Amino acid sequence: MEAHLHSVHTVFPSAVPTILIPVSALLSIAFGIWLWYRVSAIKVGNGHHGLRTENGREYLLEEEQRGEDEIVQKAADLQDAISEGATSFLITEYKYMGVFMALMSGVIFVLLSSQDGFSRDWIVDSQGHRHAPAIYNGAFSTIAFLLGAVTSIASGFFGMKIAVYANARTALEARKGIAPAFMCAFRSGAVMGFLLAGNGLLVVFLTIMAYKKVFGDDWHGLYEAITGYGLGGSSIALFGRVGGGIYTKAADVGADLVGKIEKDIPEDDPRNPATIADNVGDNVGDIAGMGADLFGSFAESTCAALVISSVSTLGTEHVYVAMCYPLLISAVGILVCLITTLIATDLKPARGIHEIESTLKMQLVISTVLATPAVLAVSLCALPAEFTGIFTEDKGRVVKNWHLFFCVCTGLWGGLIIGLVTEYFTSNRYQPVRDVADSCKTGAATDIIFGLALGYKSAIIPCIVIAVCIFVSFTLAHMFGIACAALGMLTTLSTGLAIDAYGPISDNAGGIAEMAAMGEDIRERTDALDAAGNTTAAIGKGFAIGSAALVSLALFGAYVVQADITVADSSILDPEVFSGLLIGAMLPYWFSAMTMKSVGKAALAMVEEVRRQFATISGLMEGTARPDYRRCVEISTAASLSEMIPPGCLVMLTPVVVGVLFGTRTLAGVLAGALVSGVQMAVSMSNTGGAWDNAKKYVEAGATEHARELGGKGSDAHKAAVIGDTVGDPLKDTSGPSLNILIKLMAVESLVFAPFFKAHTRDGLIFQYFSTTV
Repeated sequence: MEAHLHSVHTVFPSAVPTILIPVSALLSIAFGIWLWYRVSAIKVGNGHHGLRTENGREYLLEEEQRGEDEIVQKAADLQDAISEGATSFLITEYKYMGVFMALMSGVIFVLLSSQDGFSRDWIVDSQGHRHAPAIYNGAFSTIAFLLGAVTSIASGFFGMKIAVYANARTALEARKGIAPAFMCAFRSGAVMGFLLAGNGLLVVFLTIMAYKKVFGDDWHGLYEAITGYGLGGSSIALFGRVGGGIYTKAADVGADLVGKIEKDIPEDDPRNPATIADNVGDNVGDIAGMGADLFGSFAESTCAALVISSVSTLGTEHVYVAMCYPLLISAVGILVCLITTLIATDLKPARGIHEIESTLKMQLVISTVLATPAVLAVSLCALPAEFTGIFTEDKGRVVKNWHLFFCVCTGLWGGLIIGLVTEYFTSNRYQPVRDVADSCKTGAATDIIFGLALGYKSAIIPCIVIAVCIFVSFTLAHMFGIACAALGMLTTLSTGLAIDAYGPISDNAGGIAEMAAMGEDIRERTDALDAAGNTTAAIGKGFAIGSAALVSLALFGAYVVQADITVADSSILDPEVFSGLLIGAMLPYWFSAMTMKSVGKAALAMVEEVRRQFATISGLMEGTARPDYRRCVEISTAASLSEMIPPGCLVMLTPVVVGVLFGTRTLAGVLAGALVSGVQMAVSMSNTGGAWDNAKKYVEAGATEHARELGGKGSDAHKAAVIGDTVGDPLKDTSGPSLNILIKLMAVESLVFAPFFKAHTRDGLIFQYFSTTV
């Protein structure tokens, strides 16, 4: 024991984290604002001319004959309509979330404060250390929950506003060429990435600083209360992902089935009544939902690392710099991503269609390479050379600072590998997606069969990578190592968010280009940007799922520590644990059934409405009458708000019901089962949907001889590809992305309520009843 007492000092003085963390967060926010300012320099609605120079002469593109001012004004009007629809939906959704936050706050406060009968007296242990009463944990966990929820809401809302601000600008810039359009879309995505990362880091740091004033030397109580921050972030992310996903896919499926297949009109054709709702959905689902999701992952992985390390010598010896290690990793990650982003926005942007995907992929590669030495420096300087207390079964086992470097790096490089594998299985530049496209020659059935097979196969390498990360991290630093691996996967969060948000912005830009009739050549460019965006969105989902698996396991480890469950207690040979394991493995299927049926019901109403308008509005097909866009927006809004509640209740109530009725060990089994089955389902769903989408775009683009042989737009192969795409829409944009929130949210909720379960329902009320009556 003496060995570690003289080695708990760190190279960094306490001033370094106190300065570096908030400065990095503020720099991230400032950089995001600067990028937004550059995007705002592109004027919309004032007759700004889009010119192209070729062979020394300037000329307008195809739309020149229609009048330049008319096109720019039309793009501005469409942007306003999309912005109005997205804002209206999110504000309505947030009213529902406000009710949920109020109810959940009361539950958190009452359950956590009741551990010692709402006593206000501080407890002094045998060593003379003071510990805060349970009412402090209840009150400050509630405050942290509300802070996490509000930060998550702000992340999603401002991300949506930035996206709708950029969509028309990207479409207008596409008239000048690929490079200006790419820079506009990517800069706008980066605005969201840096604002979210900066805000998330700054809020959690300031919360910890404020809580230190209250909890004093009770660091375990402090970090226990901080876990509410992760619960708040993920709770909002769940409703944002599910609600936004139902909204966007109801409109997308309705627009595609009637427009493309029945009426044989292009995607985003202004004659299609569902096209505005479709574009609104891209922002409320893929932008607002995704932003809240990844914010939740950041908050939860940080909370898990802090809780686990607080019971080690880092917490008991009050090594402030070392306890800030998770936040320092995120801080240096922001600085690395800032440098990386400048490469894509200024030094080497994509200048041709063939460069788009490679430029985005290099963002991930460069940020990972640059982050590795930065993580090494932080690990060696912010952690003691040796410390103990990490391994629950062997408290005296020594962990070295370079062990944590390898833990973070397994997550960091594991995330890159998952991203590259996802790209291979979802990009139409590679054989798997082209095989799916080729299967469309014989109809929709073979397209669906090939797509499902691709999704299942695509889960193999990510699961192996996650398994390796878990083994290496657990071996080196137990559950703290796994939490750090999750943080490693999220080190490049700003870059991941930028390339993820780039996709929906490009998709909206293509829709505006089509609706404003900018011309086929402009639509070609936006389609190329969008196709790359589909792949980057799939990569982003891969990162989210991979990090969710590690975060969930880290939270599971923290829950086991808090609930005082030993390895012997959690054996799968225990019938209580194994029963929970089976129920947990079933939950992702139940949840997916609910969300997919919700999309189906909403899409059915949308299809009927679109058909009704084509049948009853004279002149609509000829383009002389205007469709009722508002009615389709109302259908998507009503469906998503009503249908998001049952899946949300399933996720939020399961840990409480199981923990109270069946006890802490059964709940541990439920968490493990949901994690194991949820990861494979989420990966296969997201990649299947992404592959079907890009197979459709491959047929439409006709960029290769093979693609042209399939027949192009309007052919039987194209119609089969559209059907596959519509089947994949709820998989990749609703059910799949929501599953990673399911496994994280149940784990963090269990962690928050673990003190209550331990104090009152450790063996479960039902099991207790049977044990006393038998």
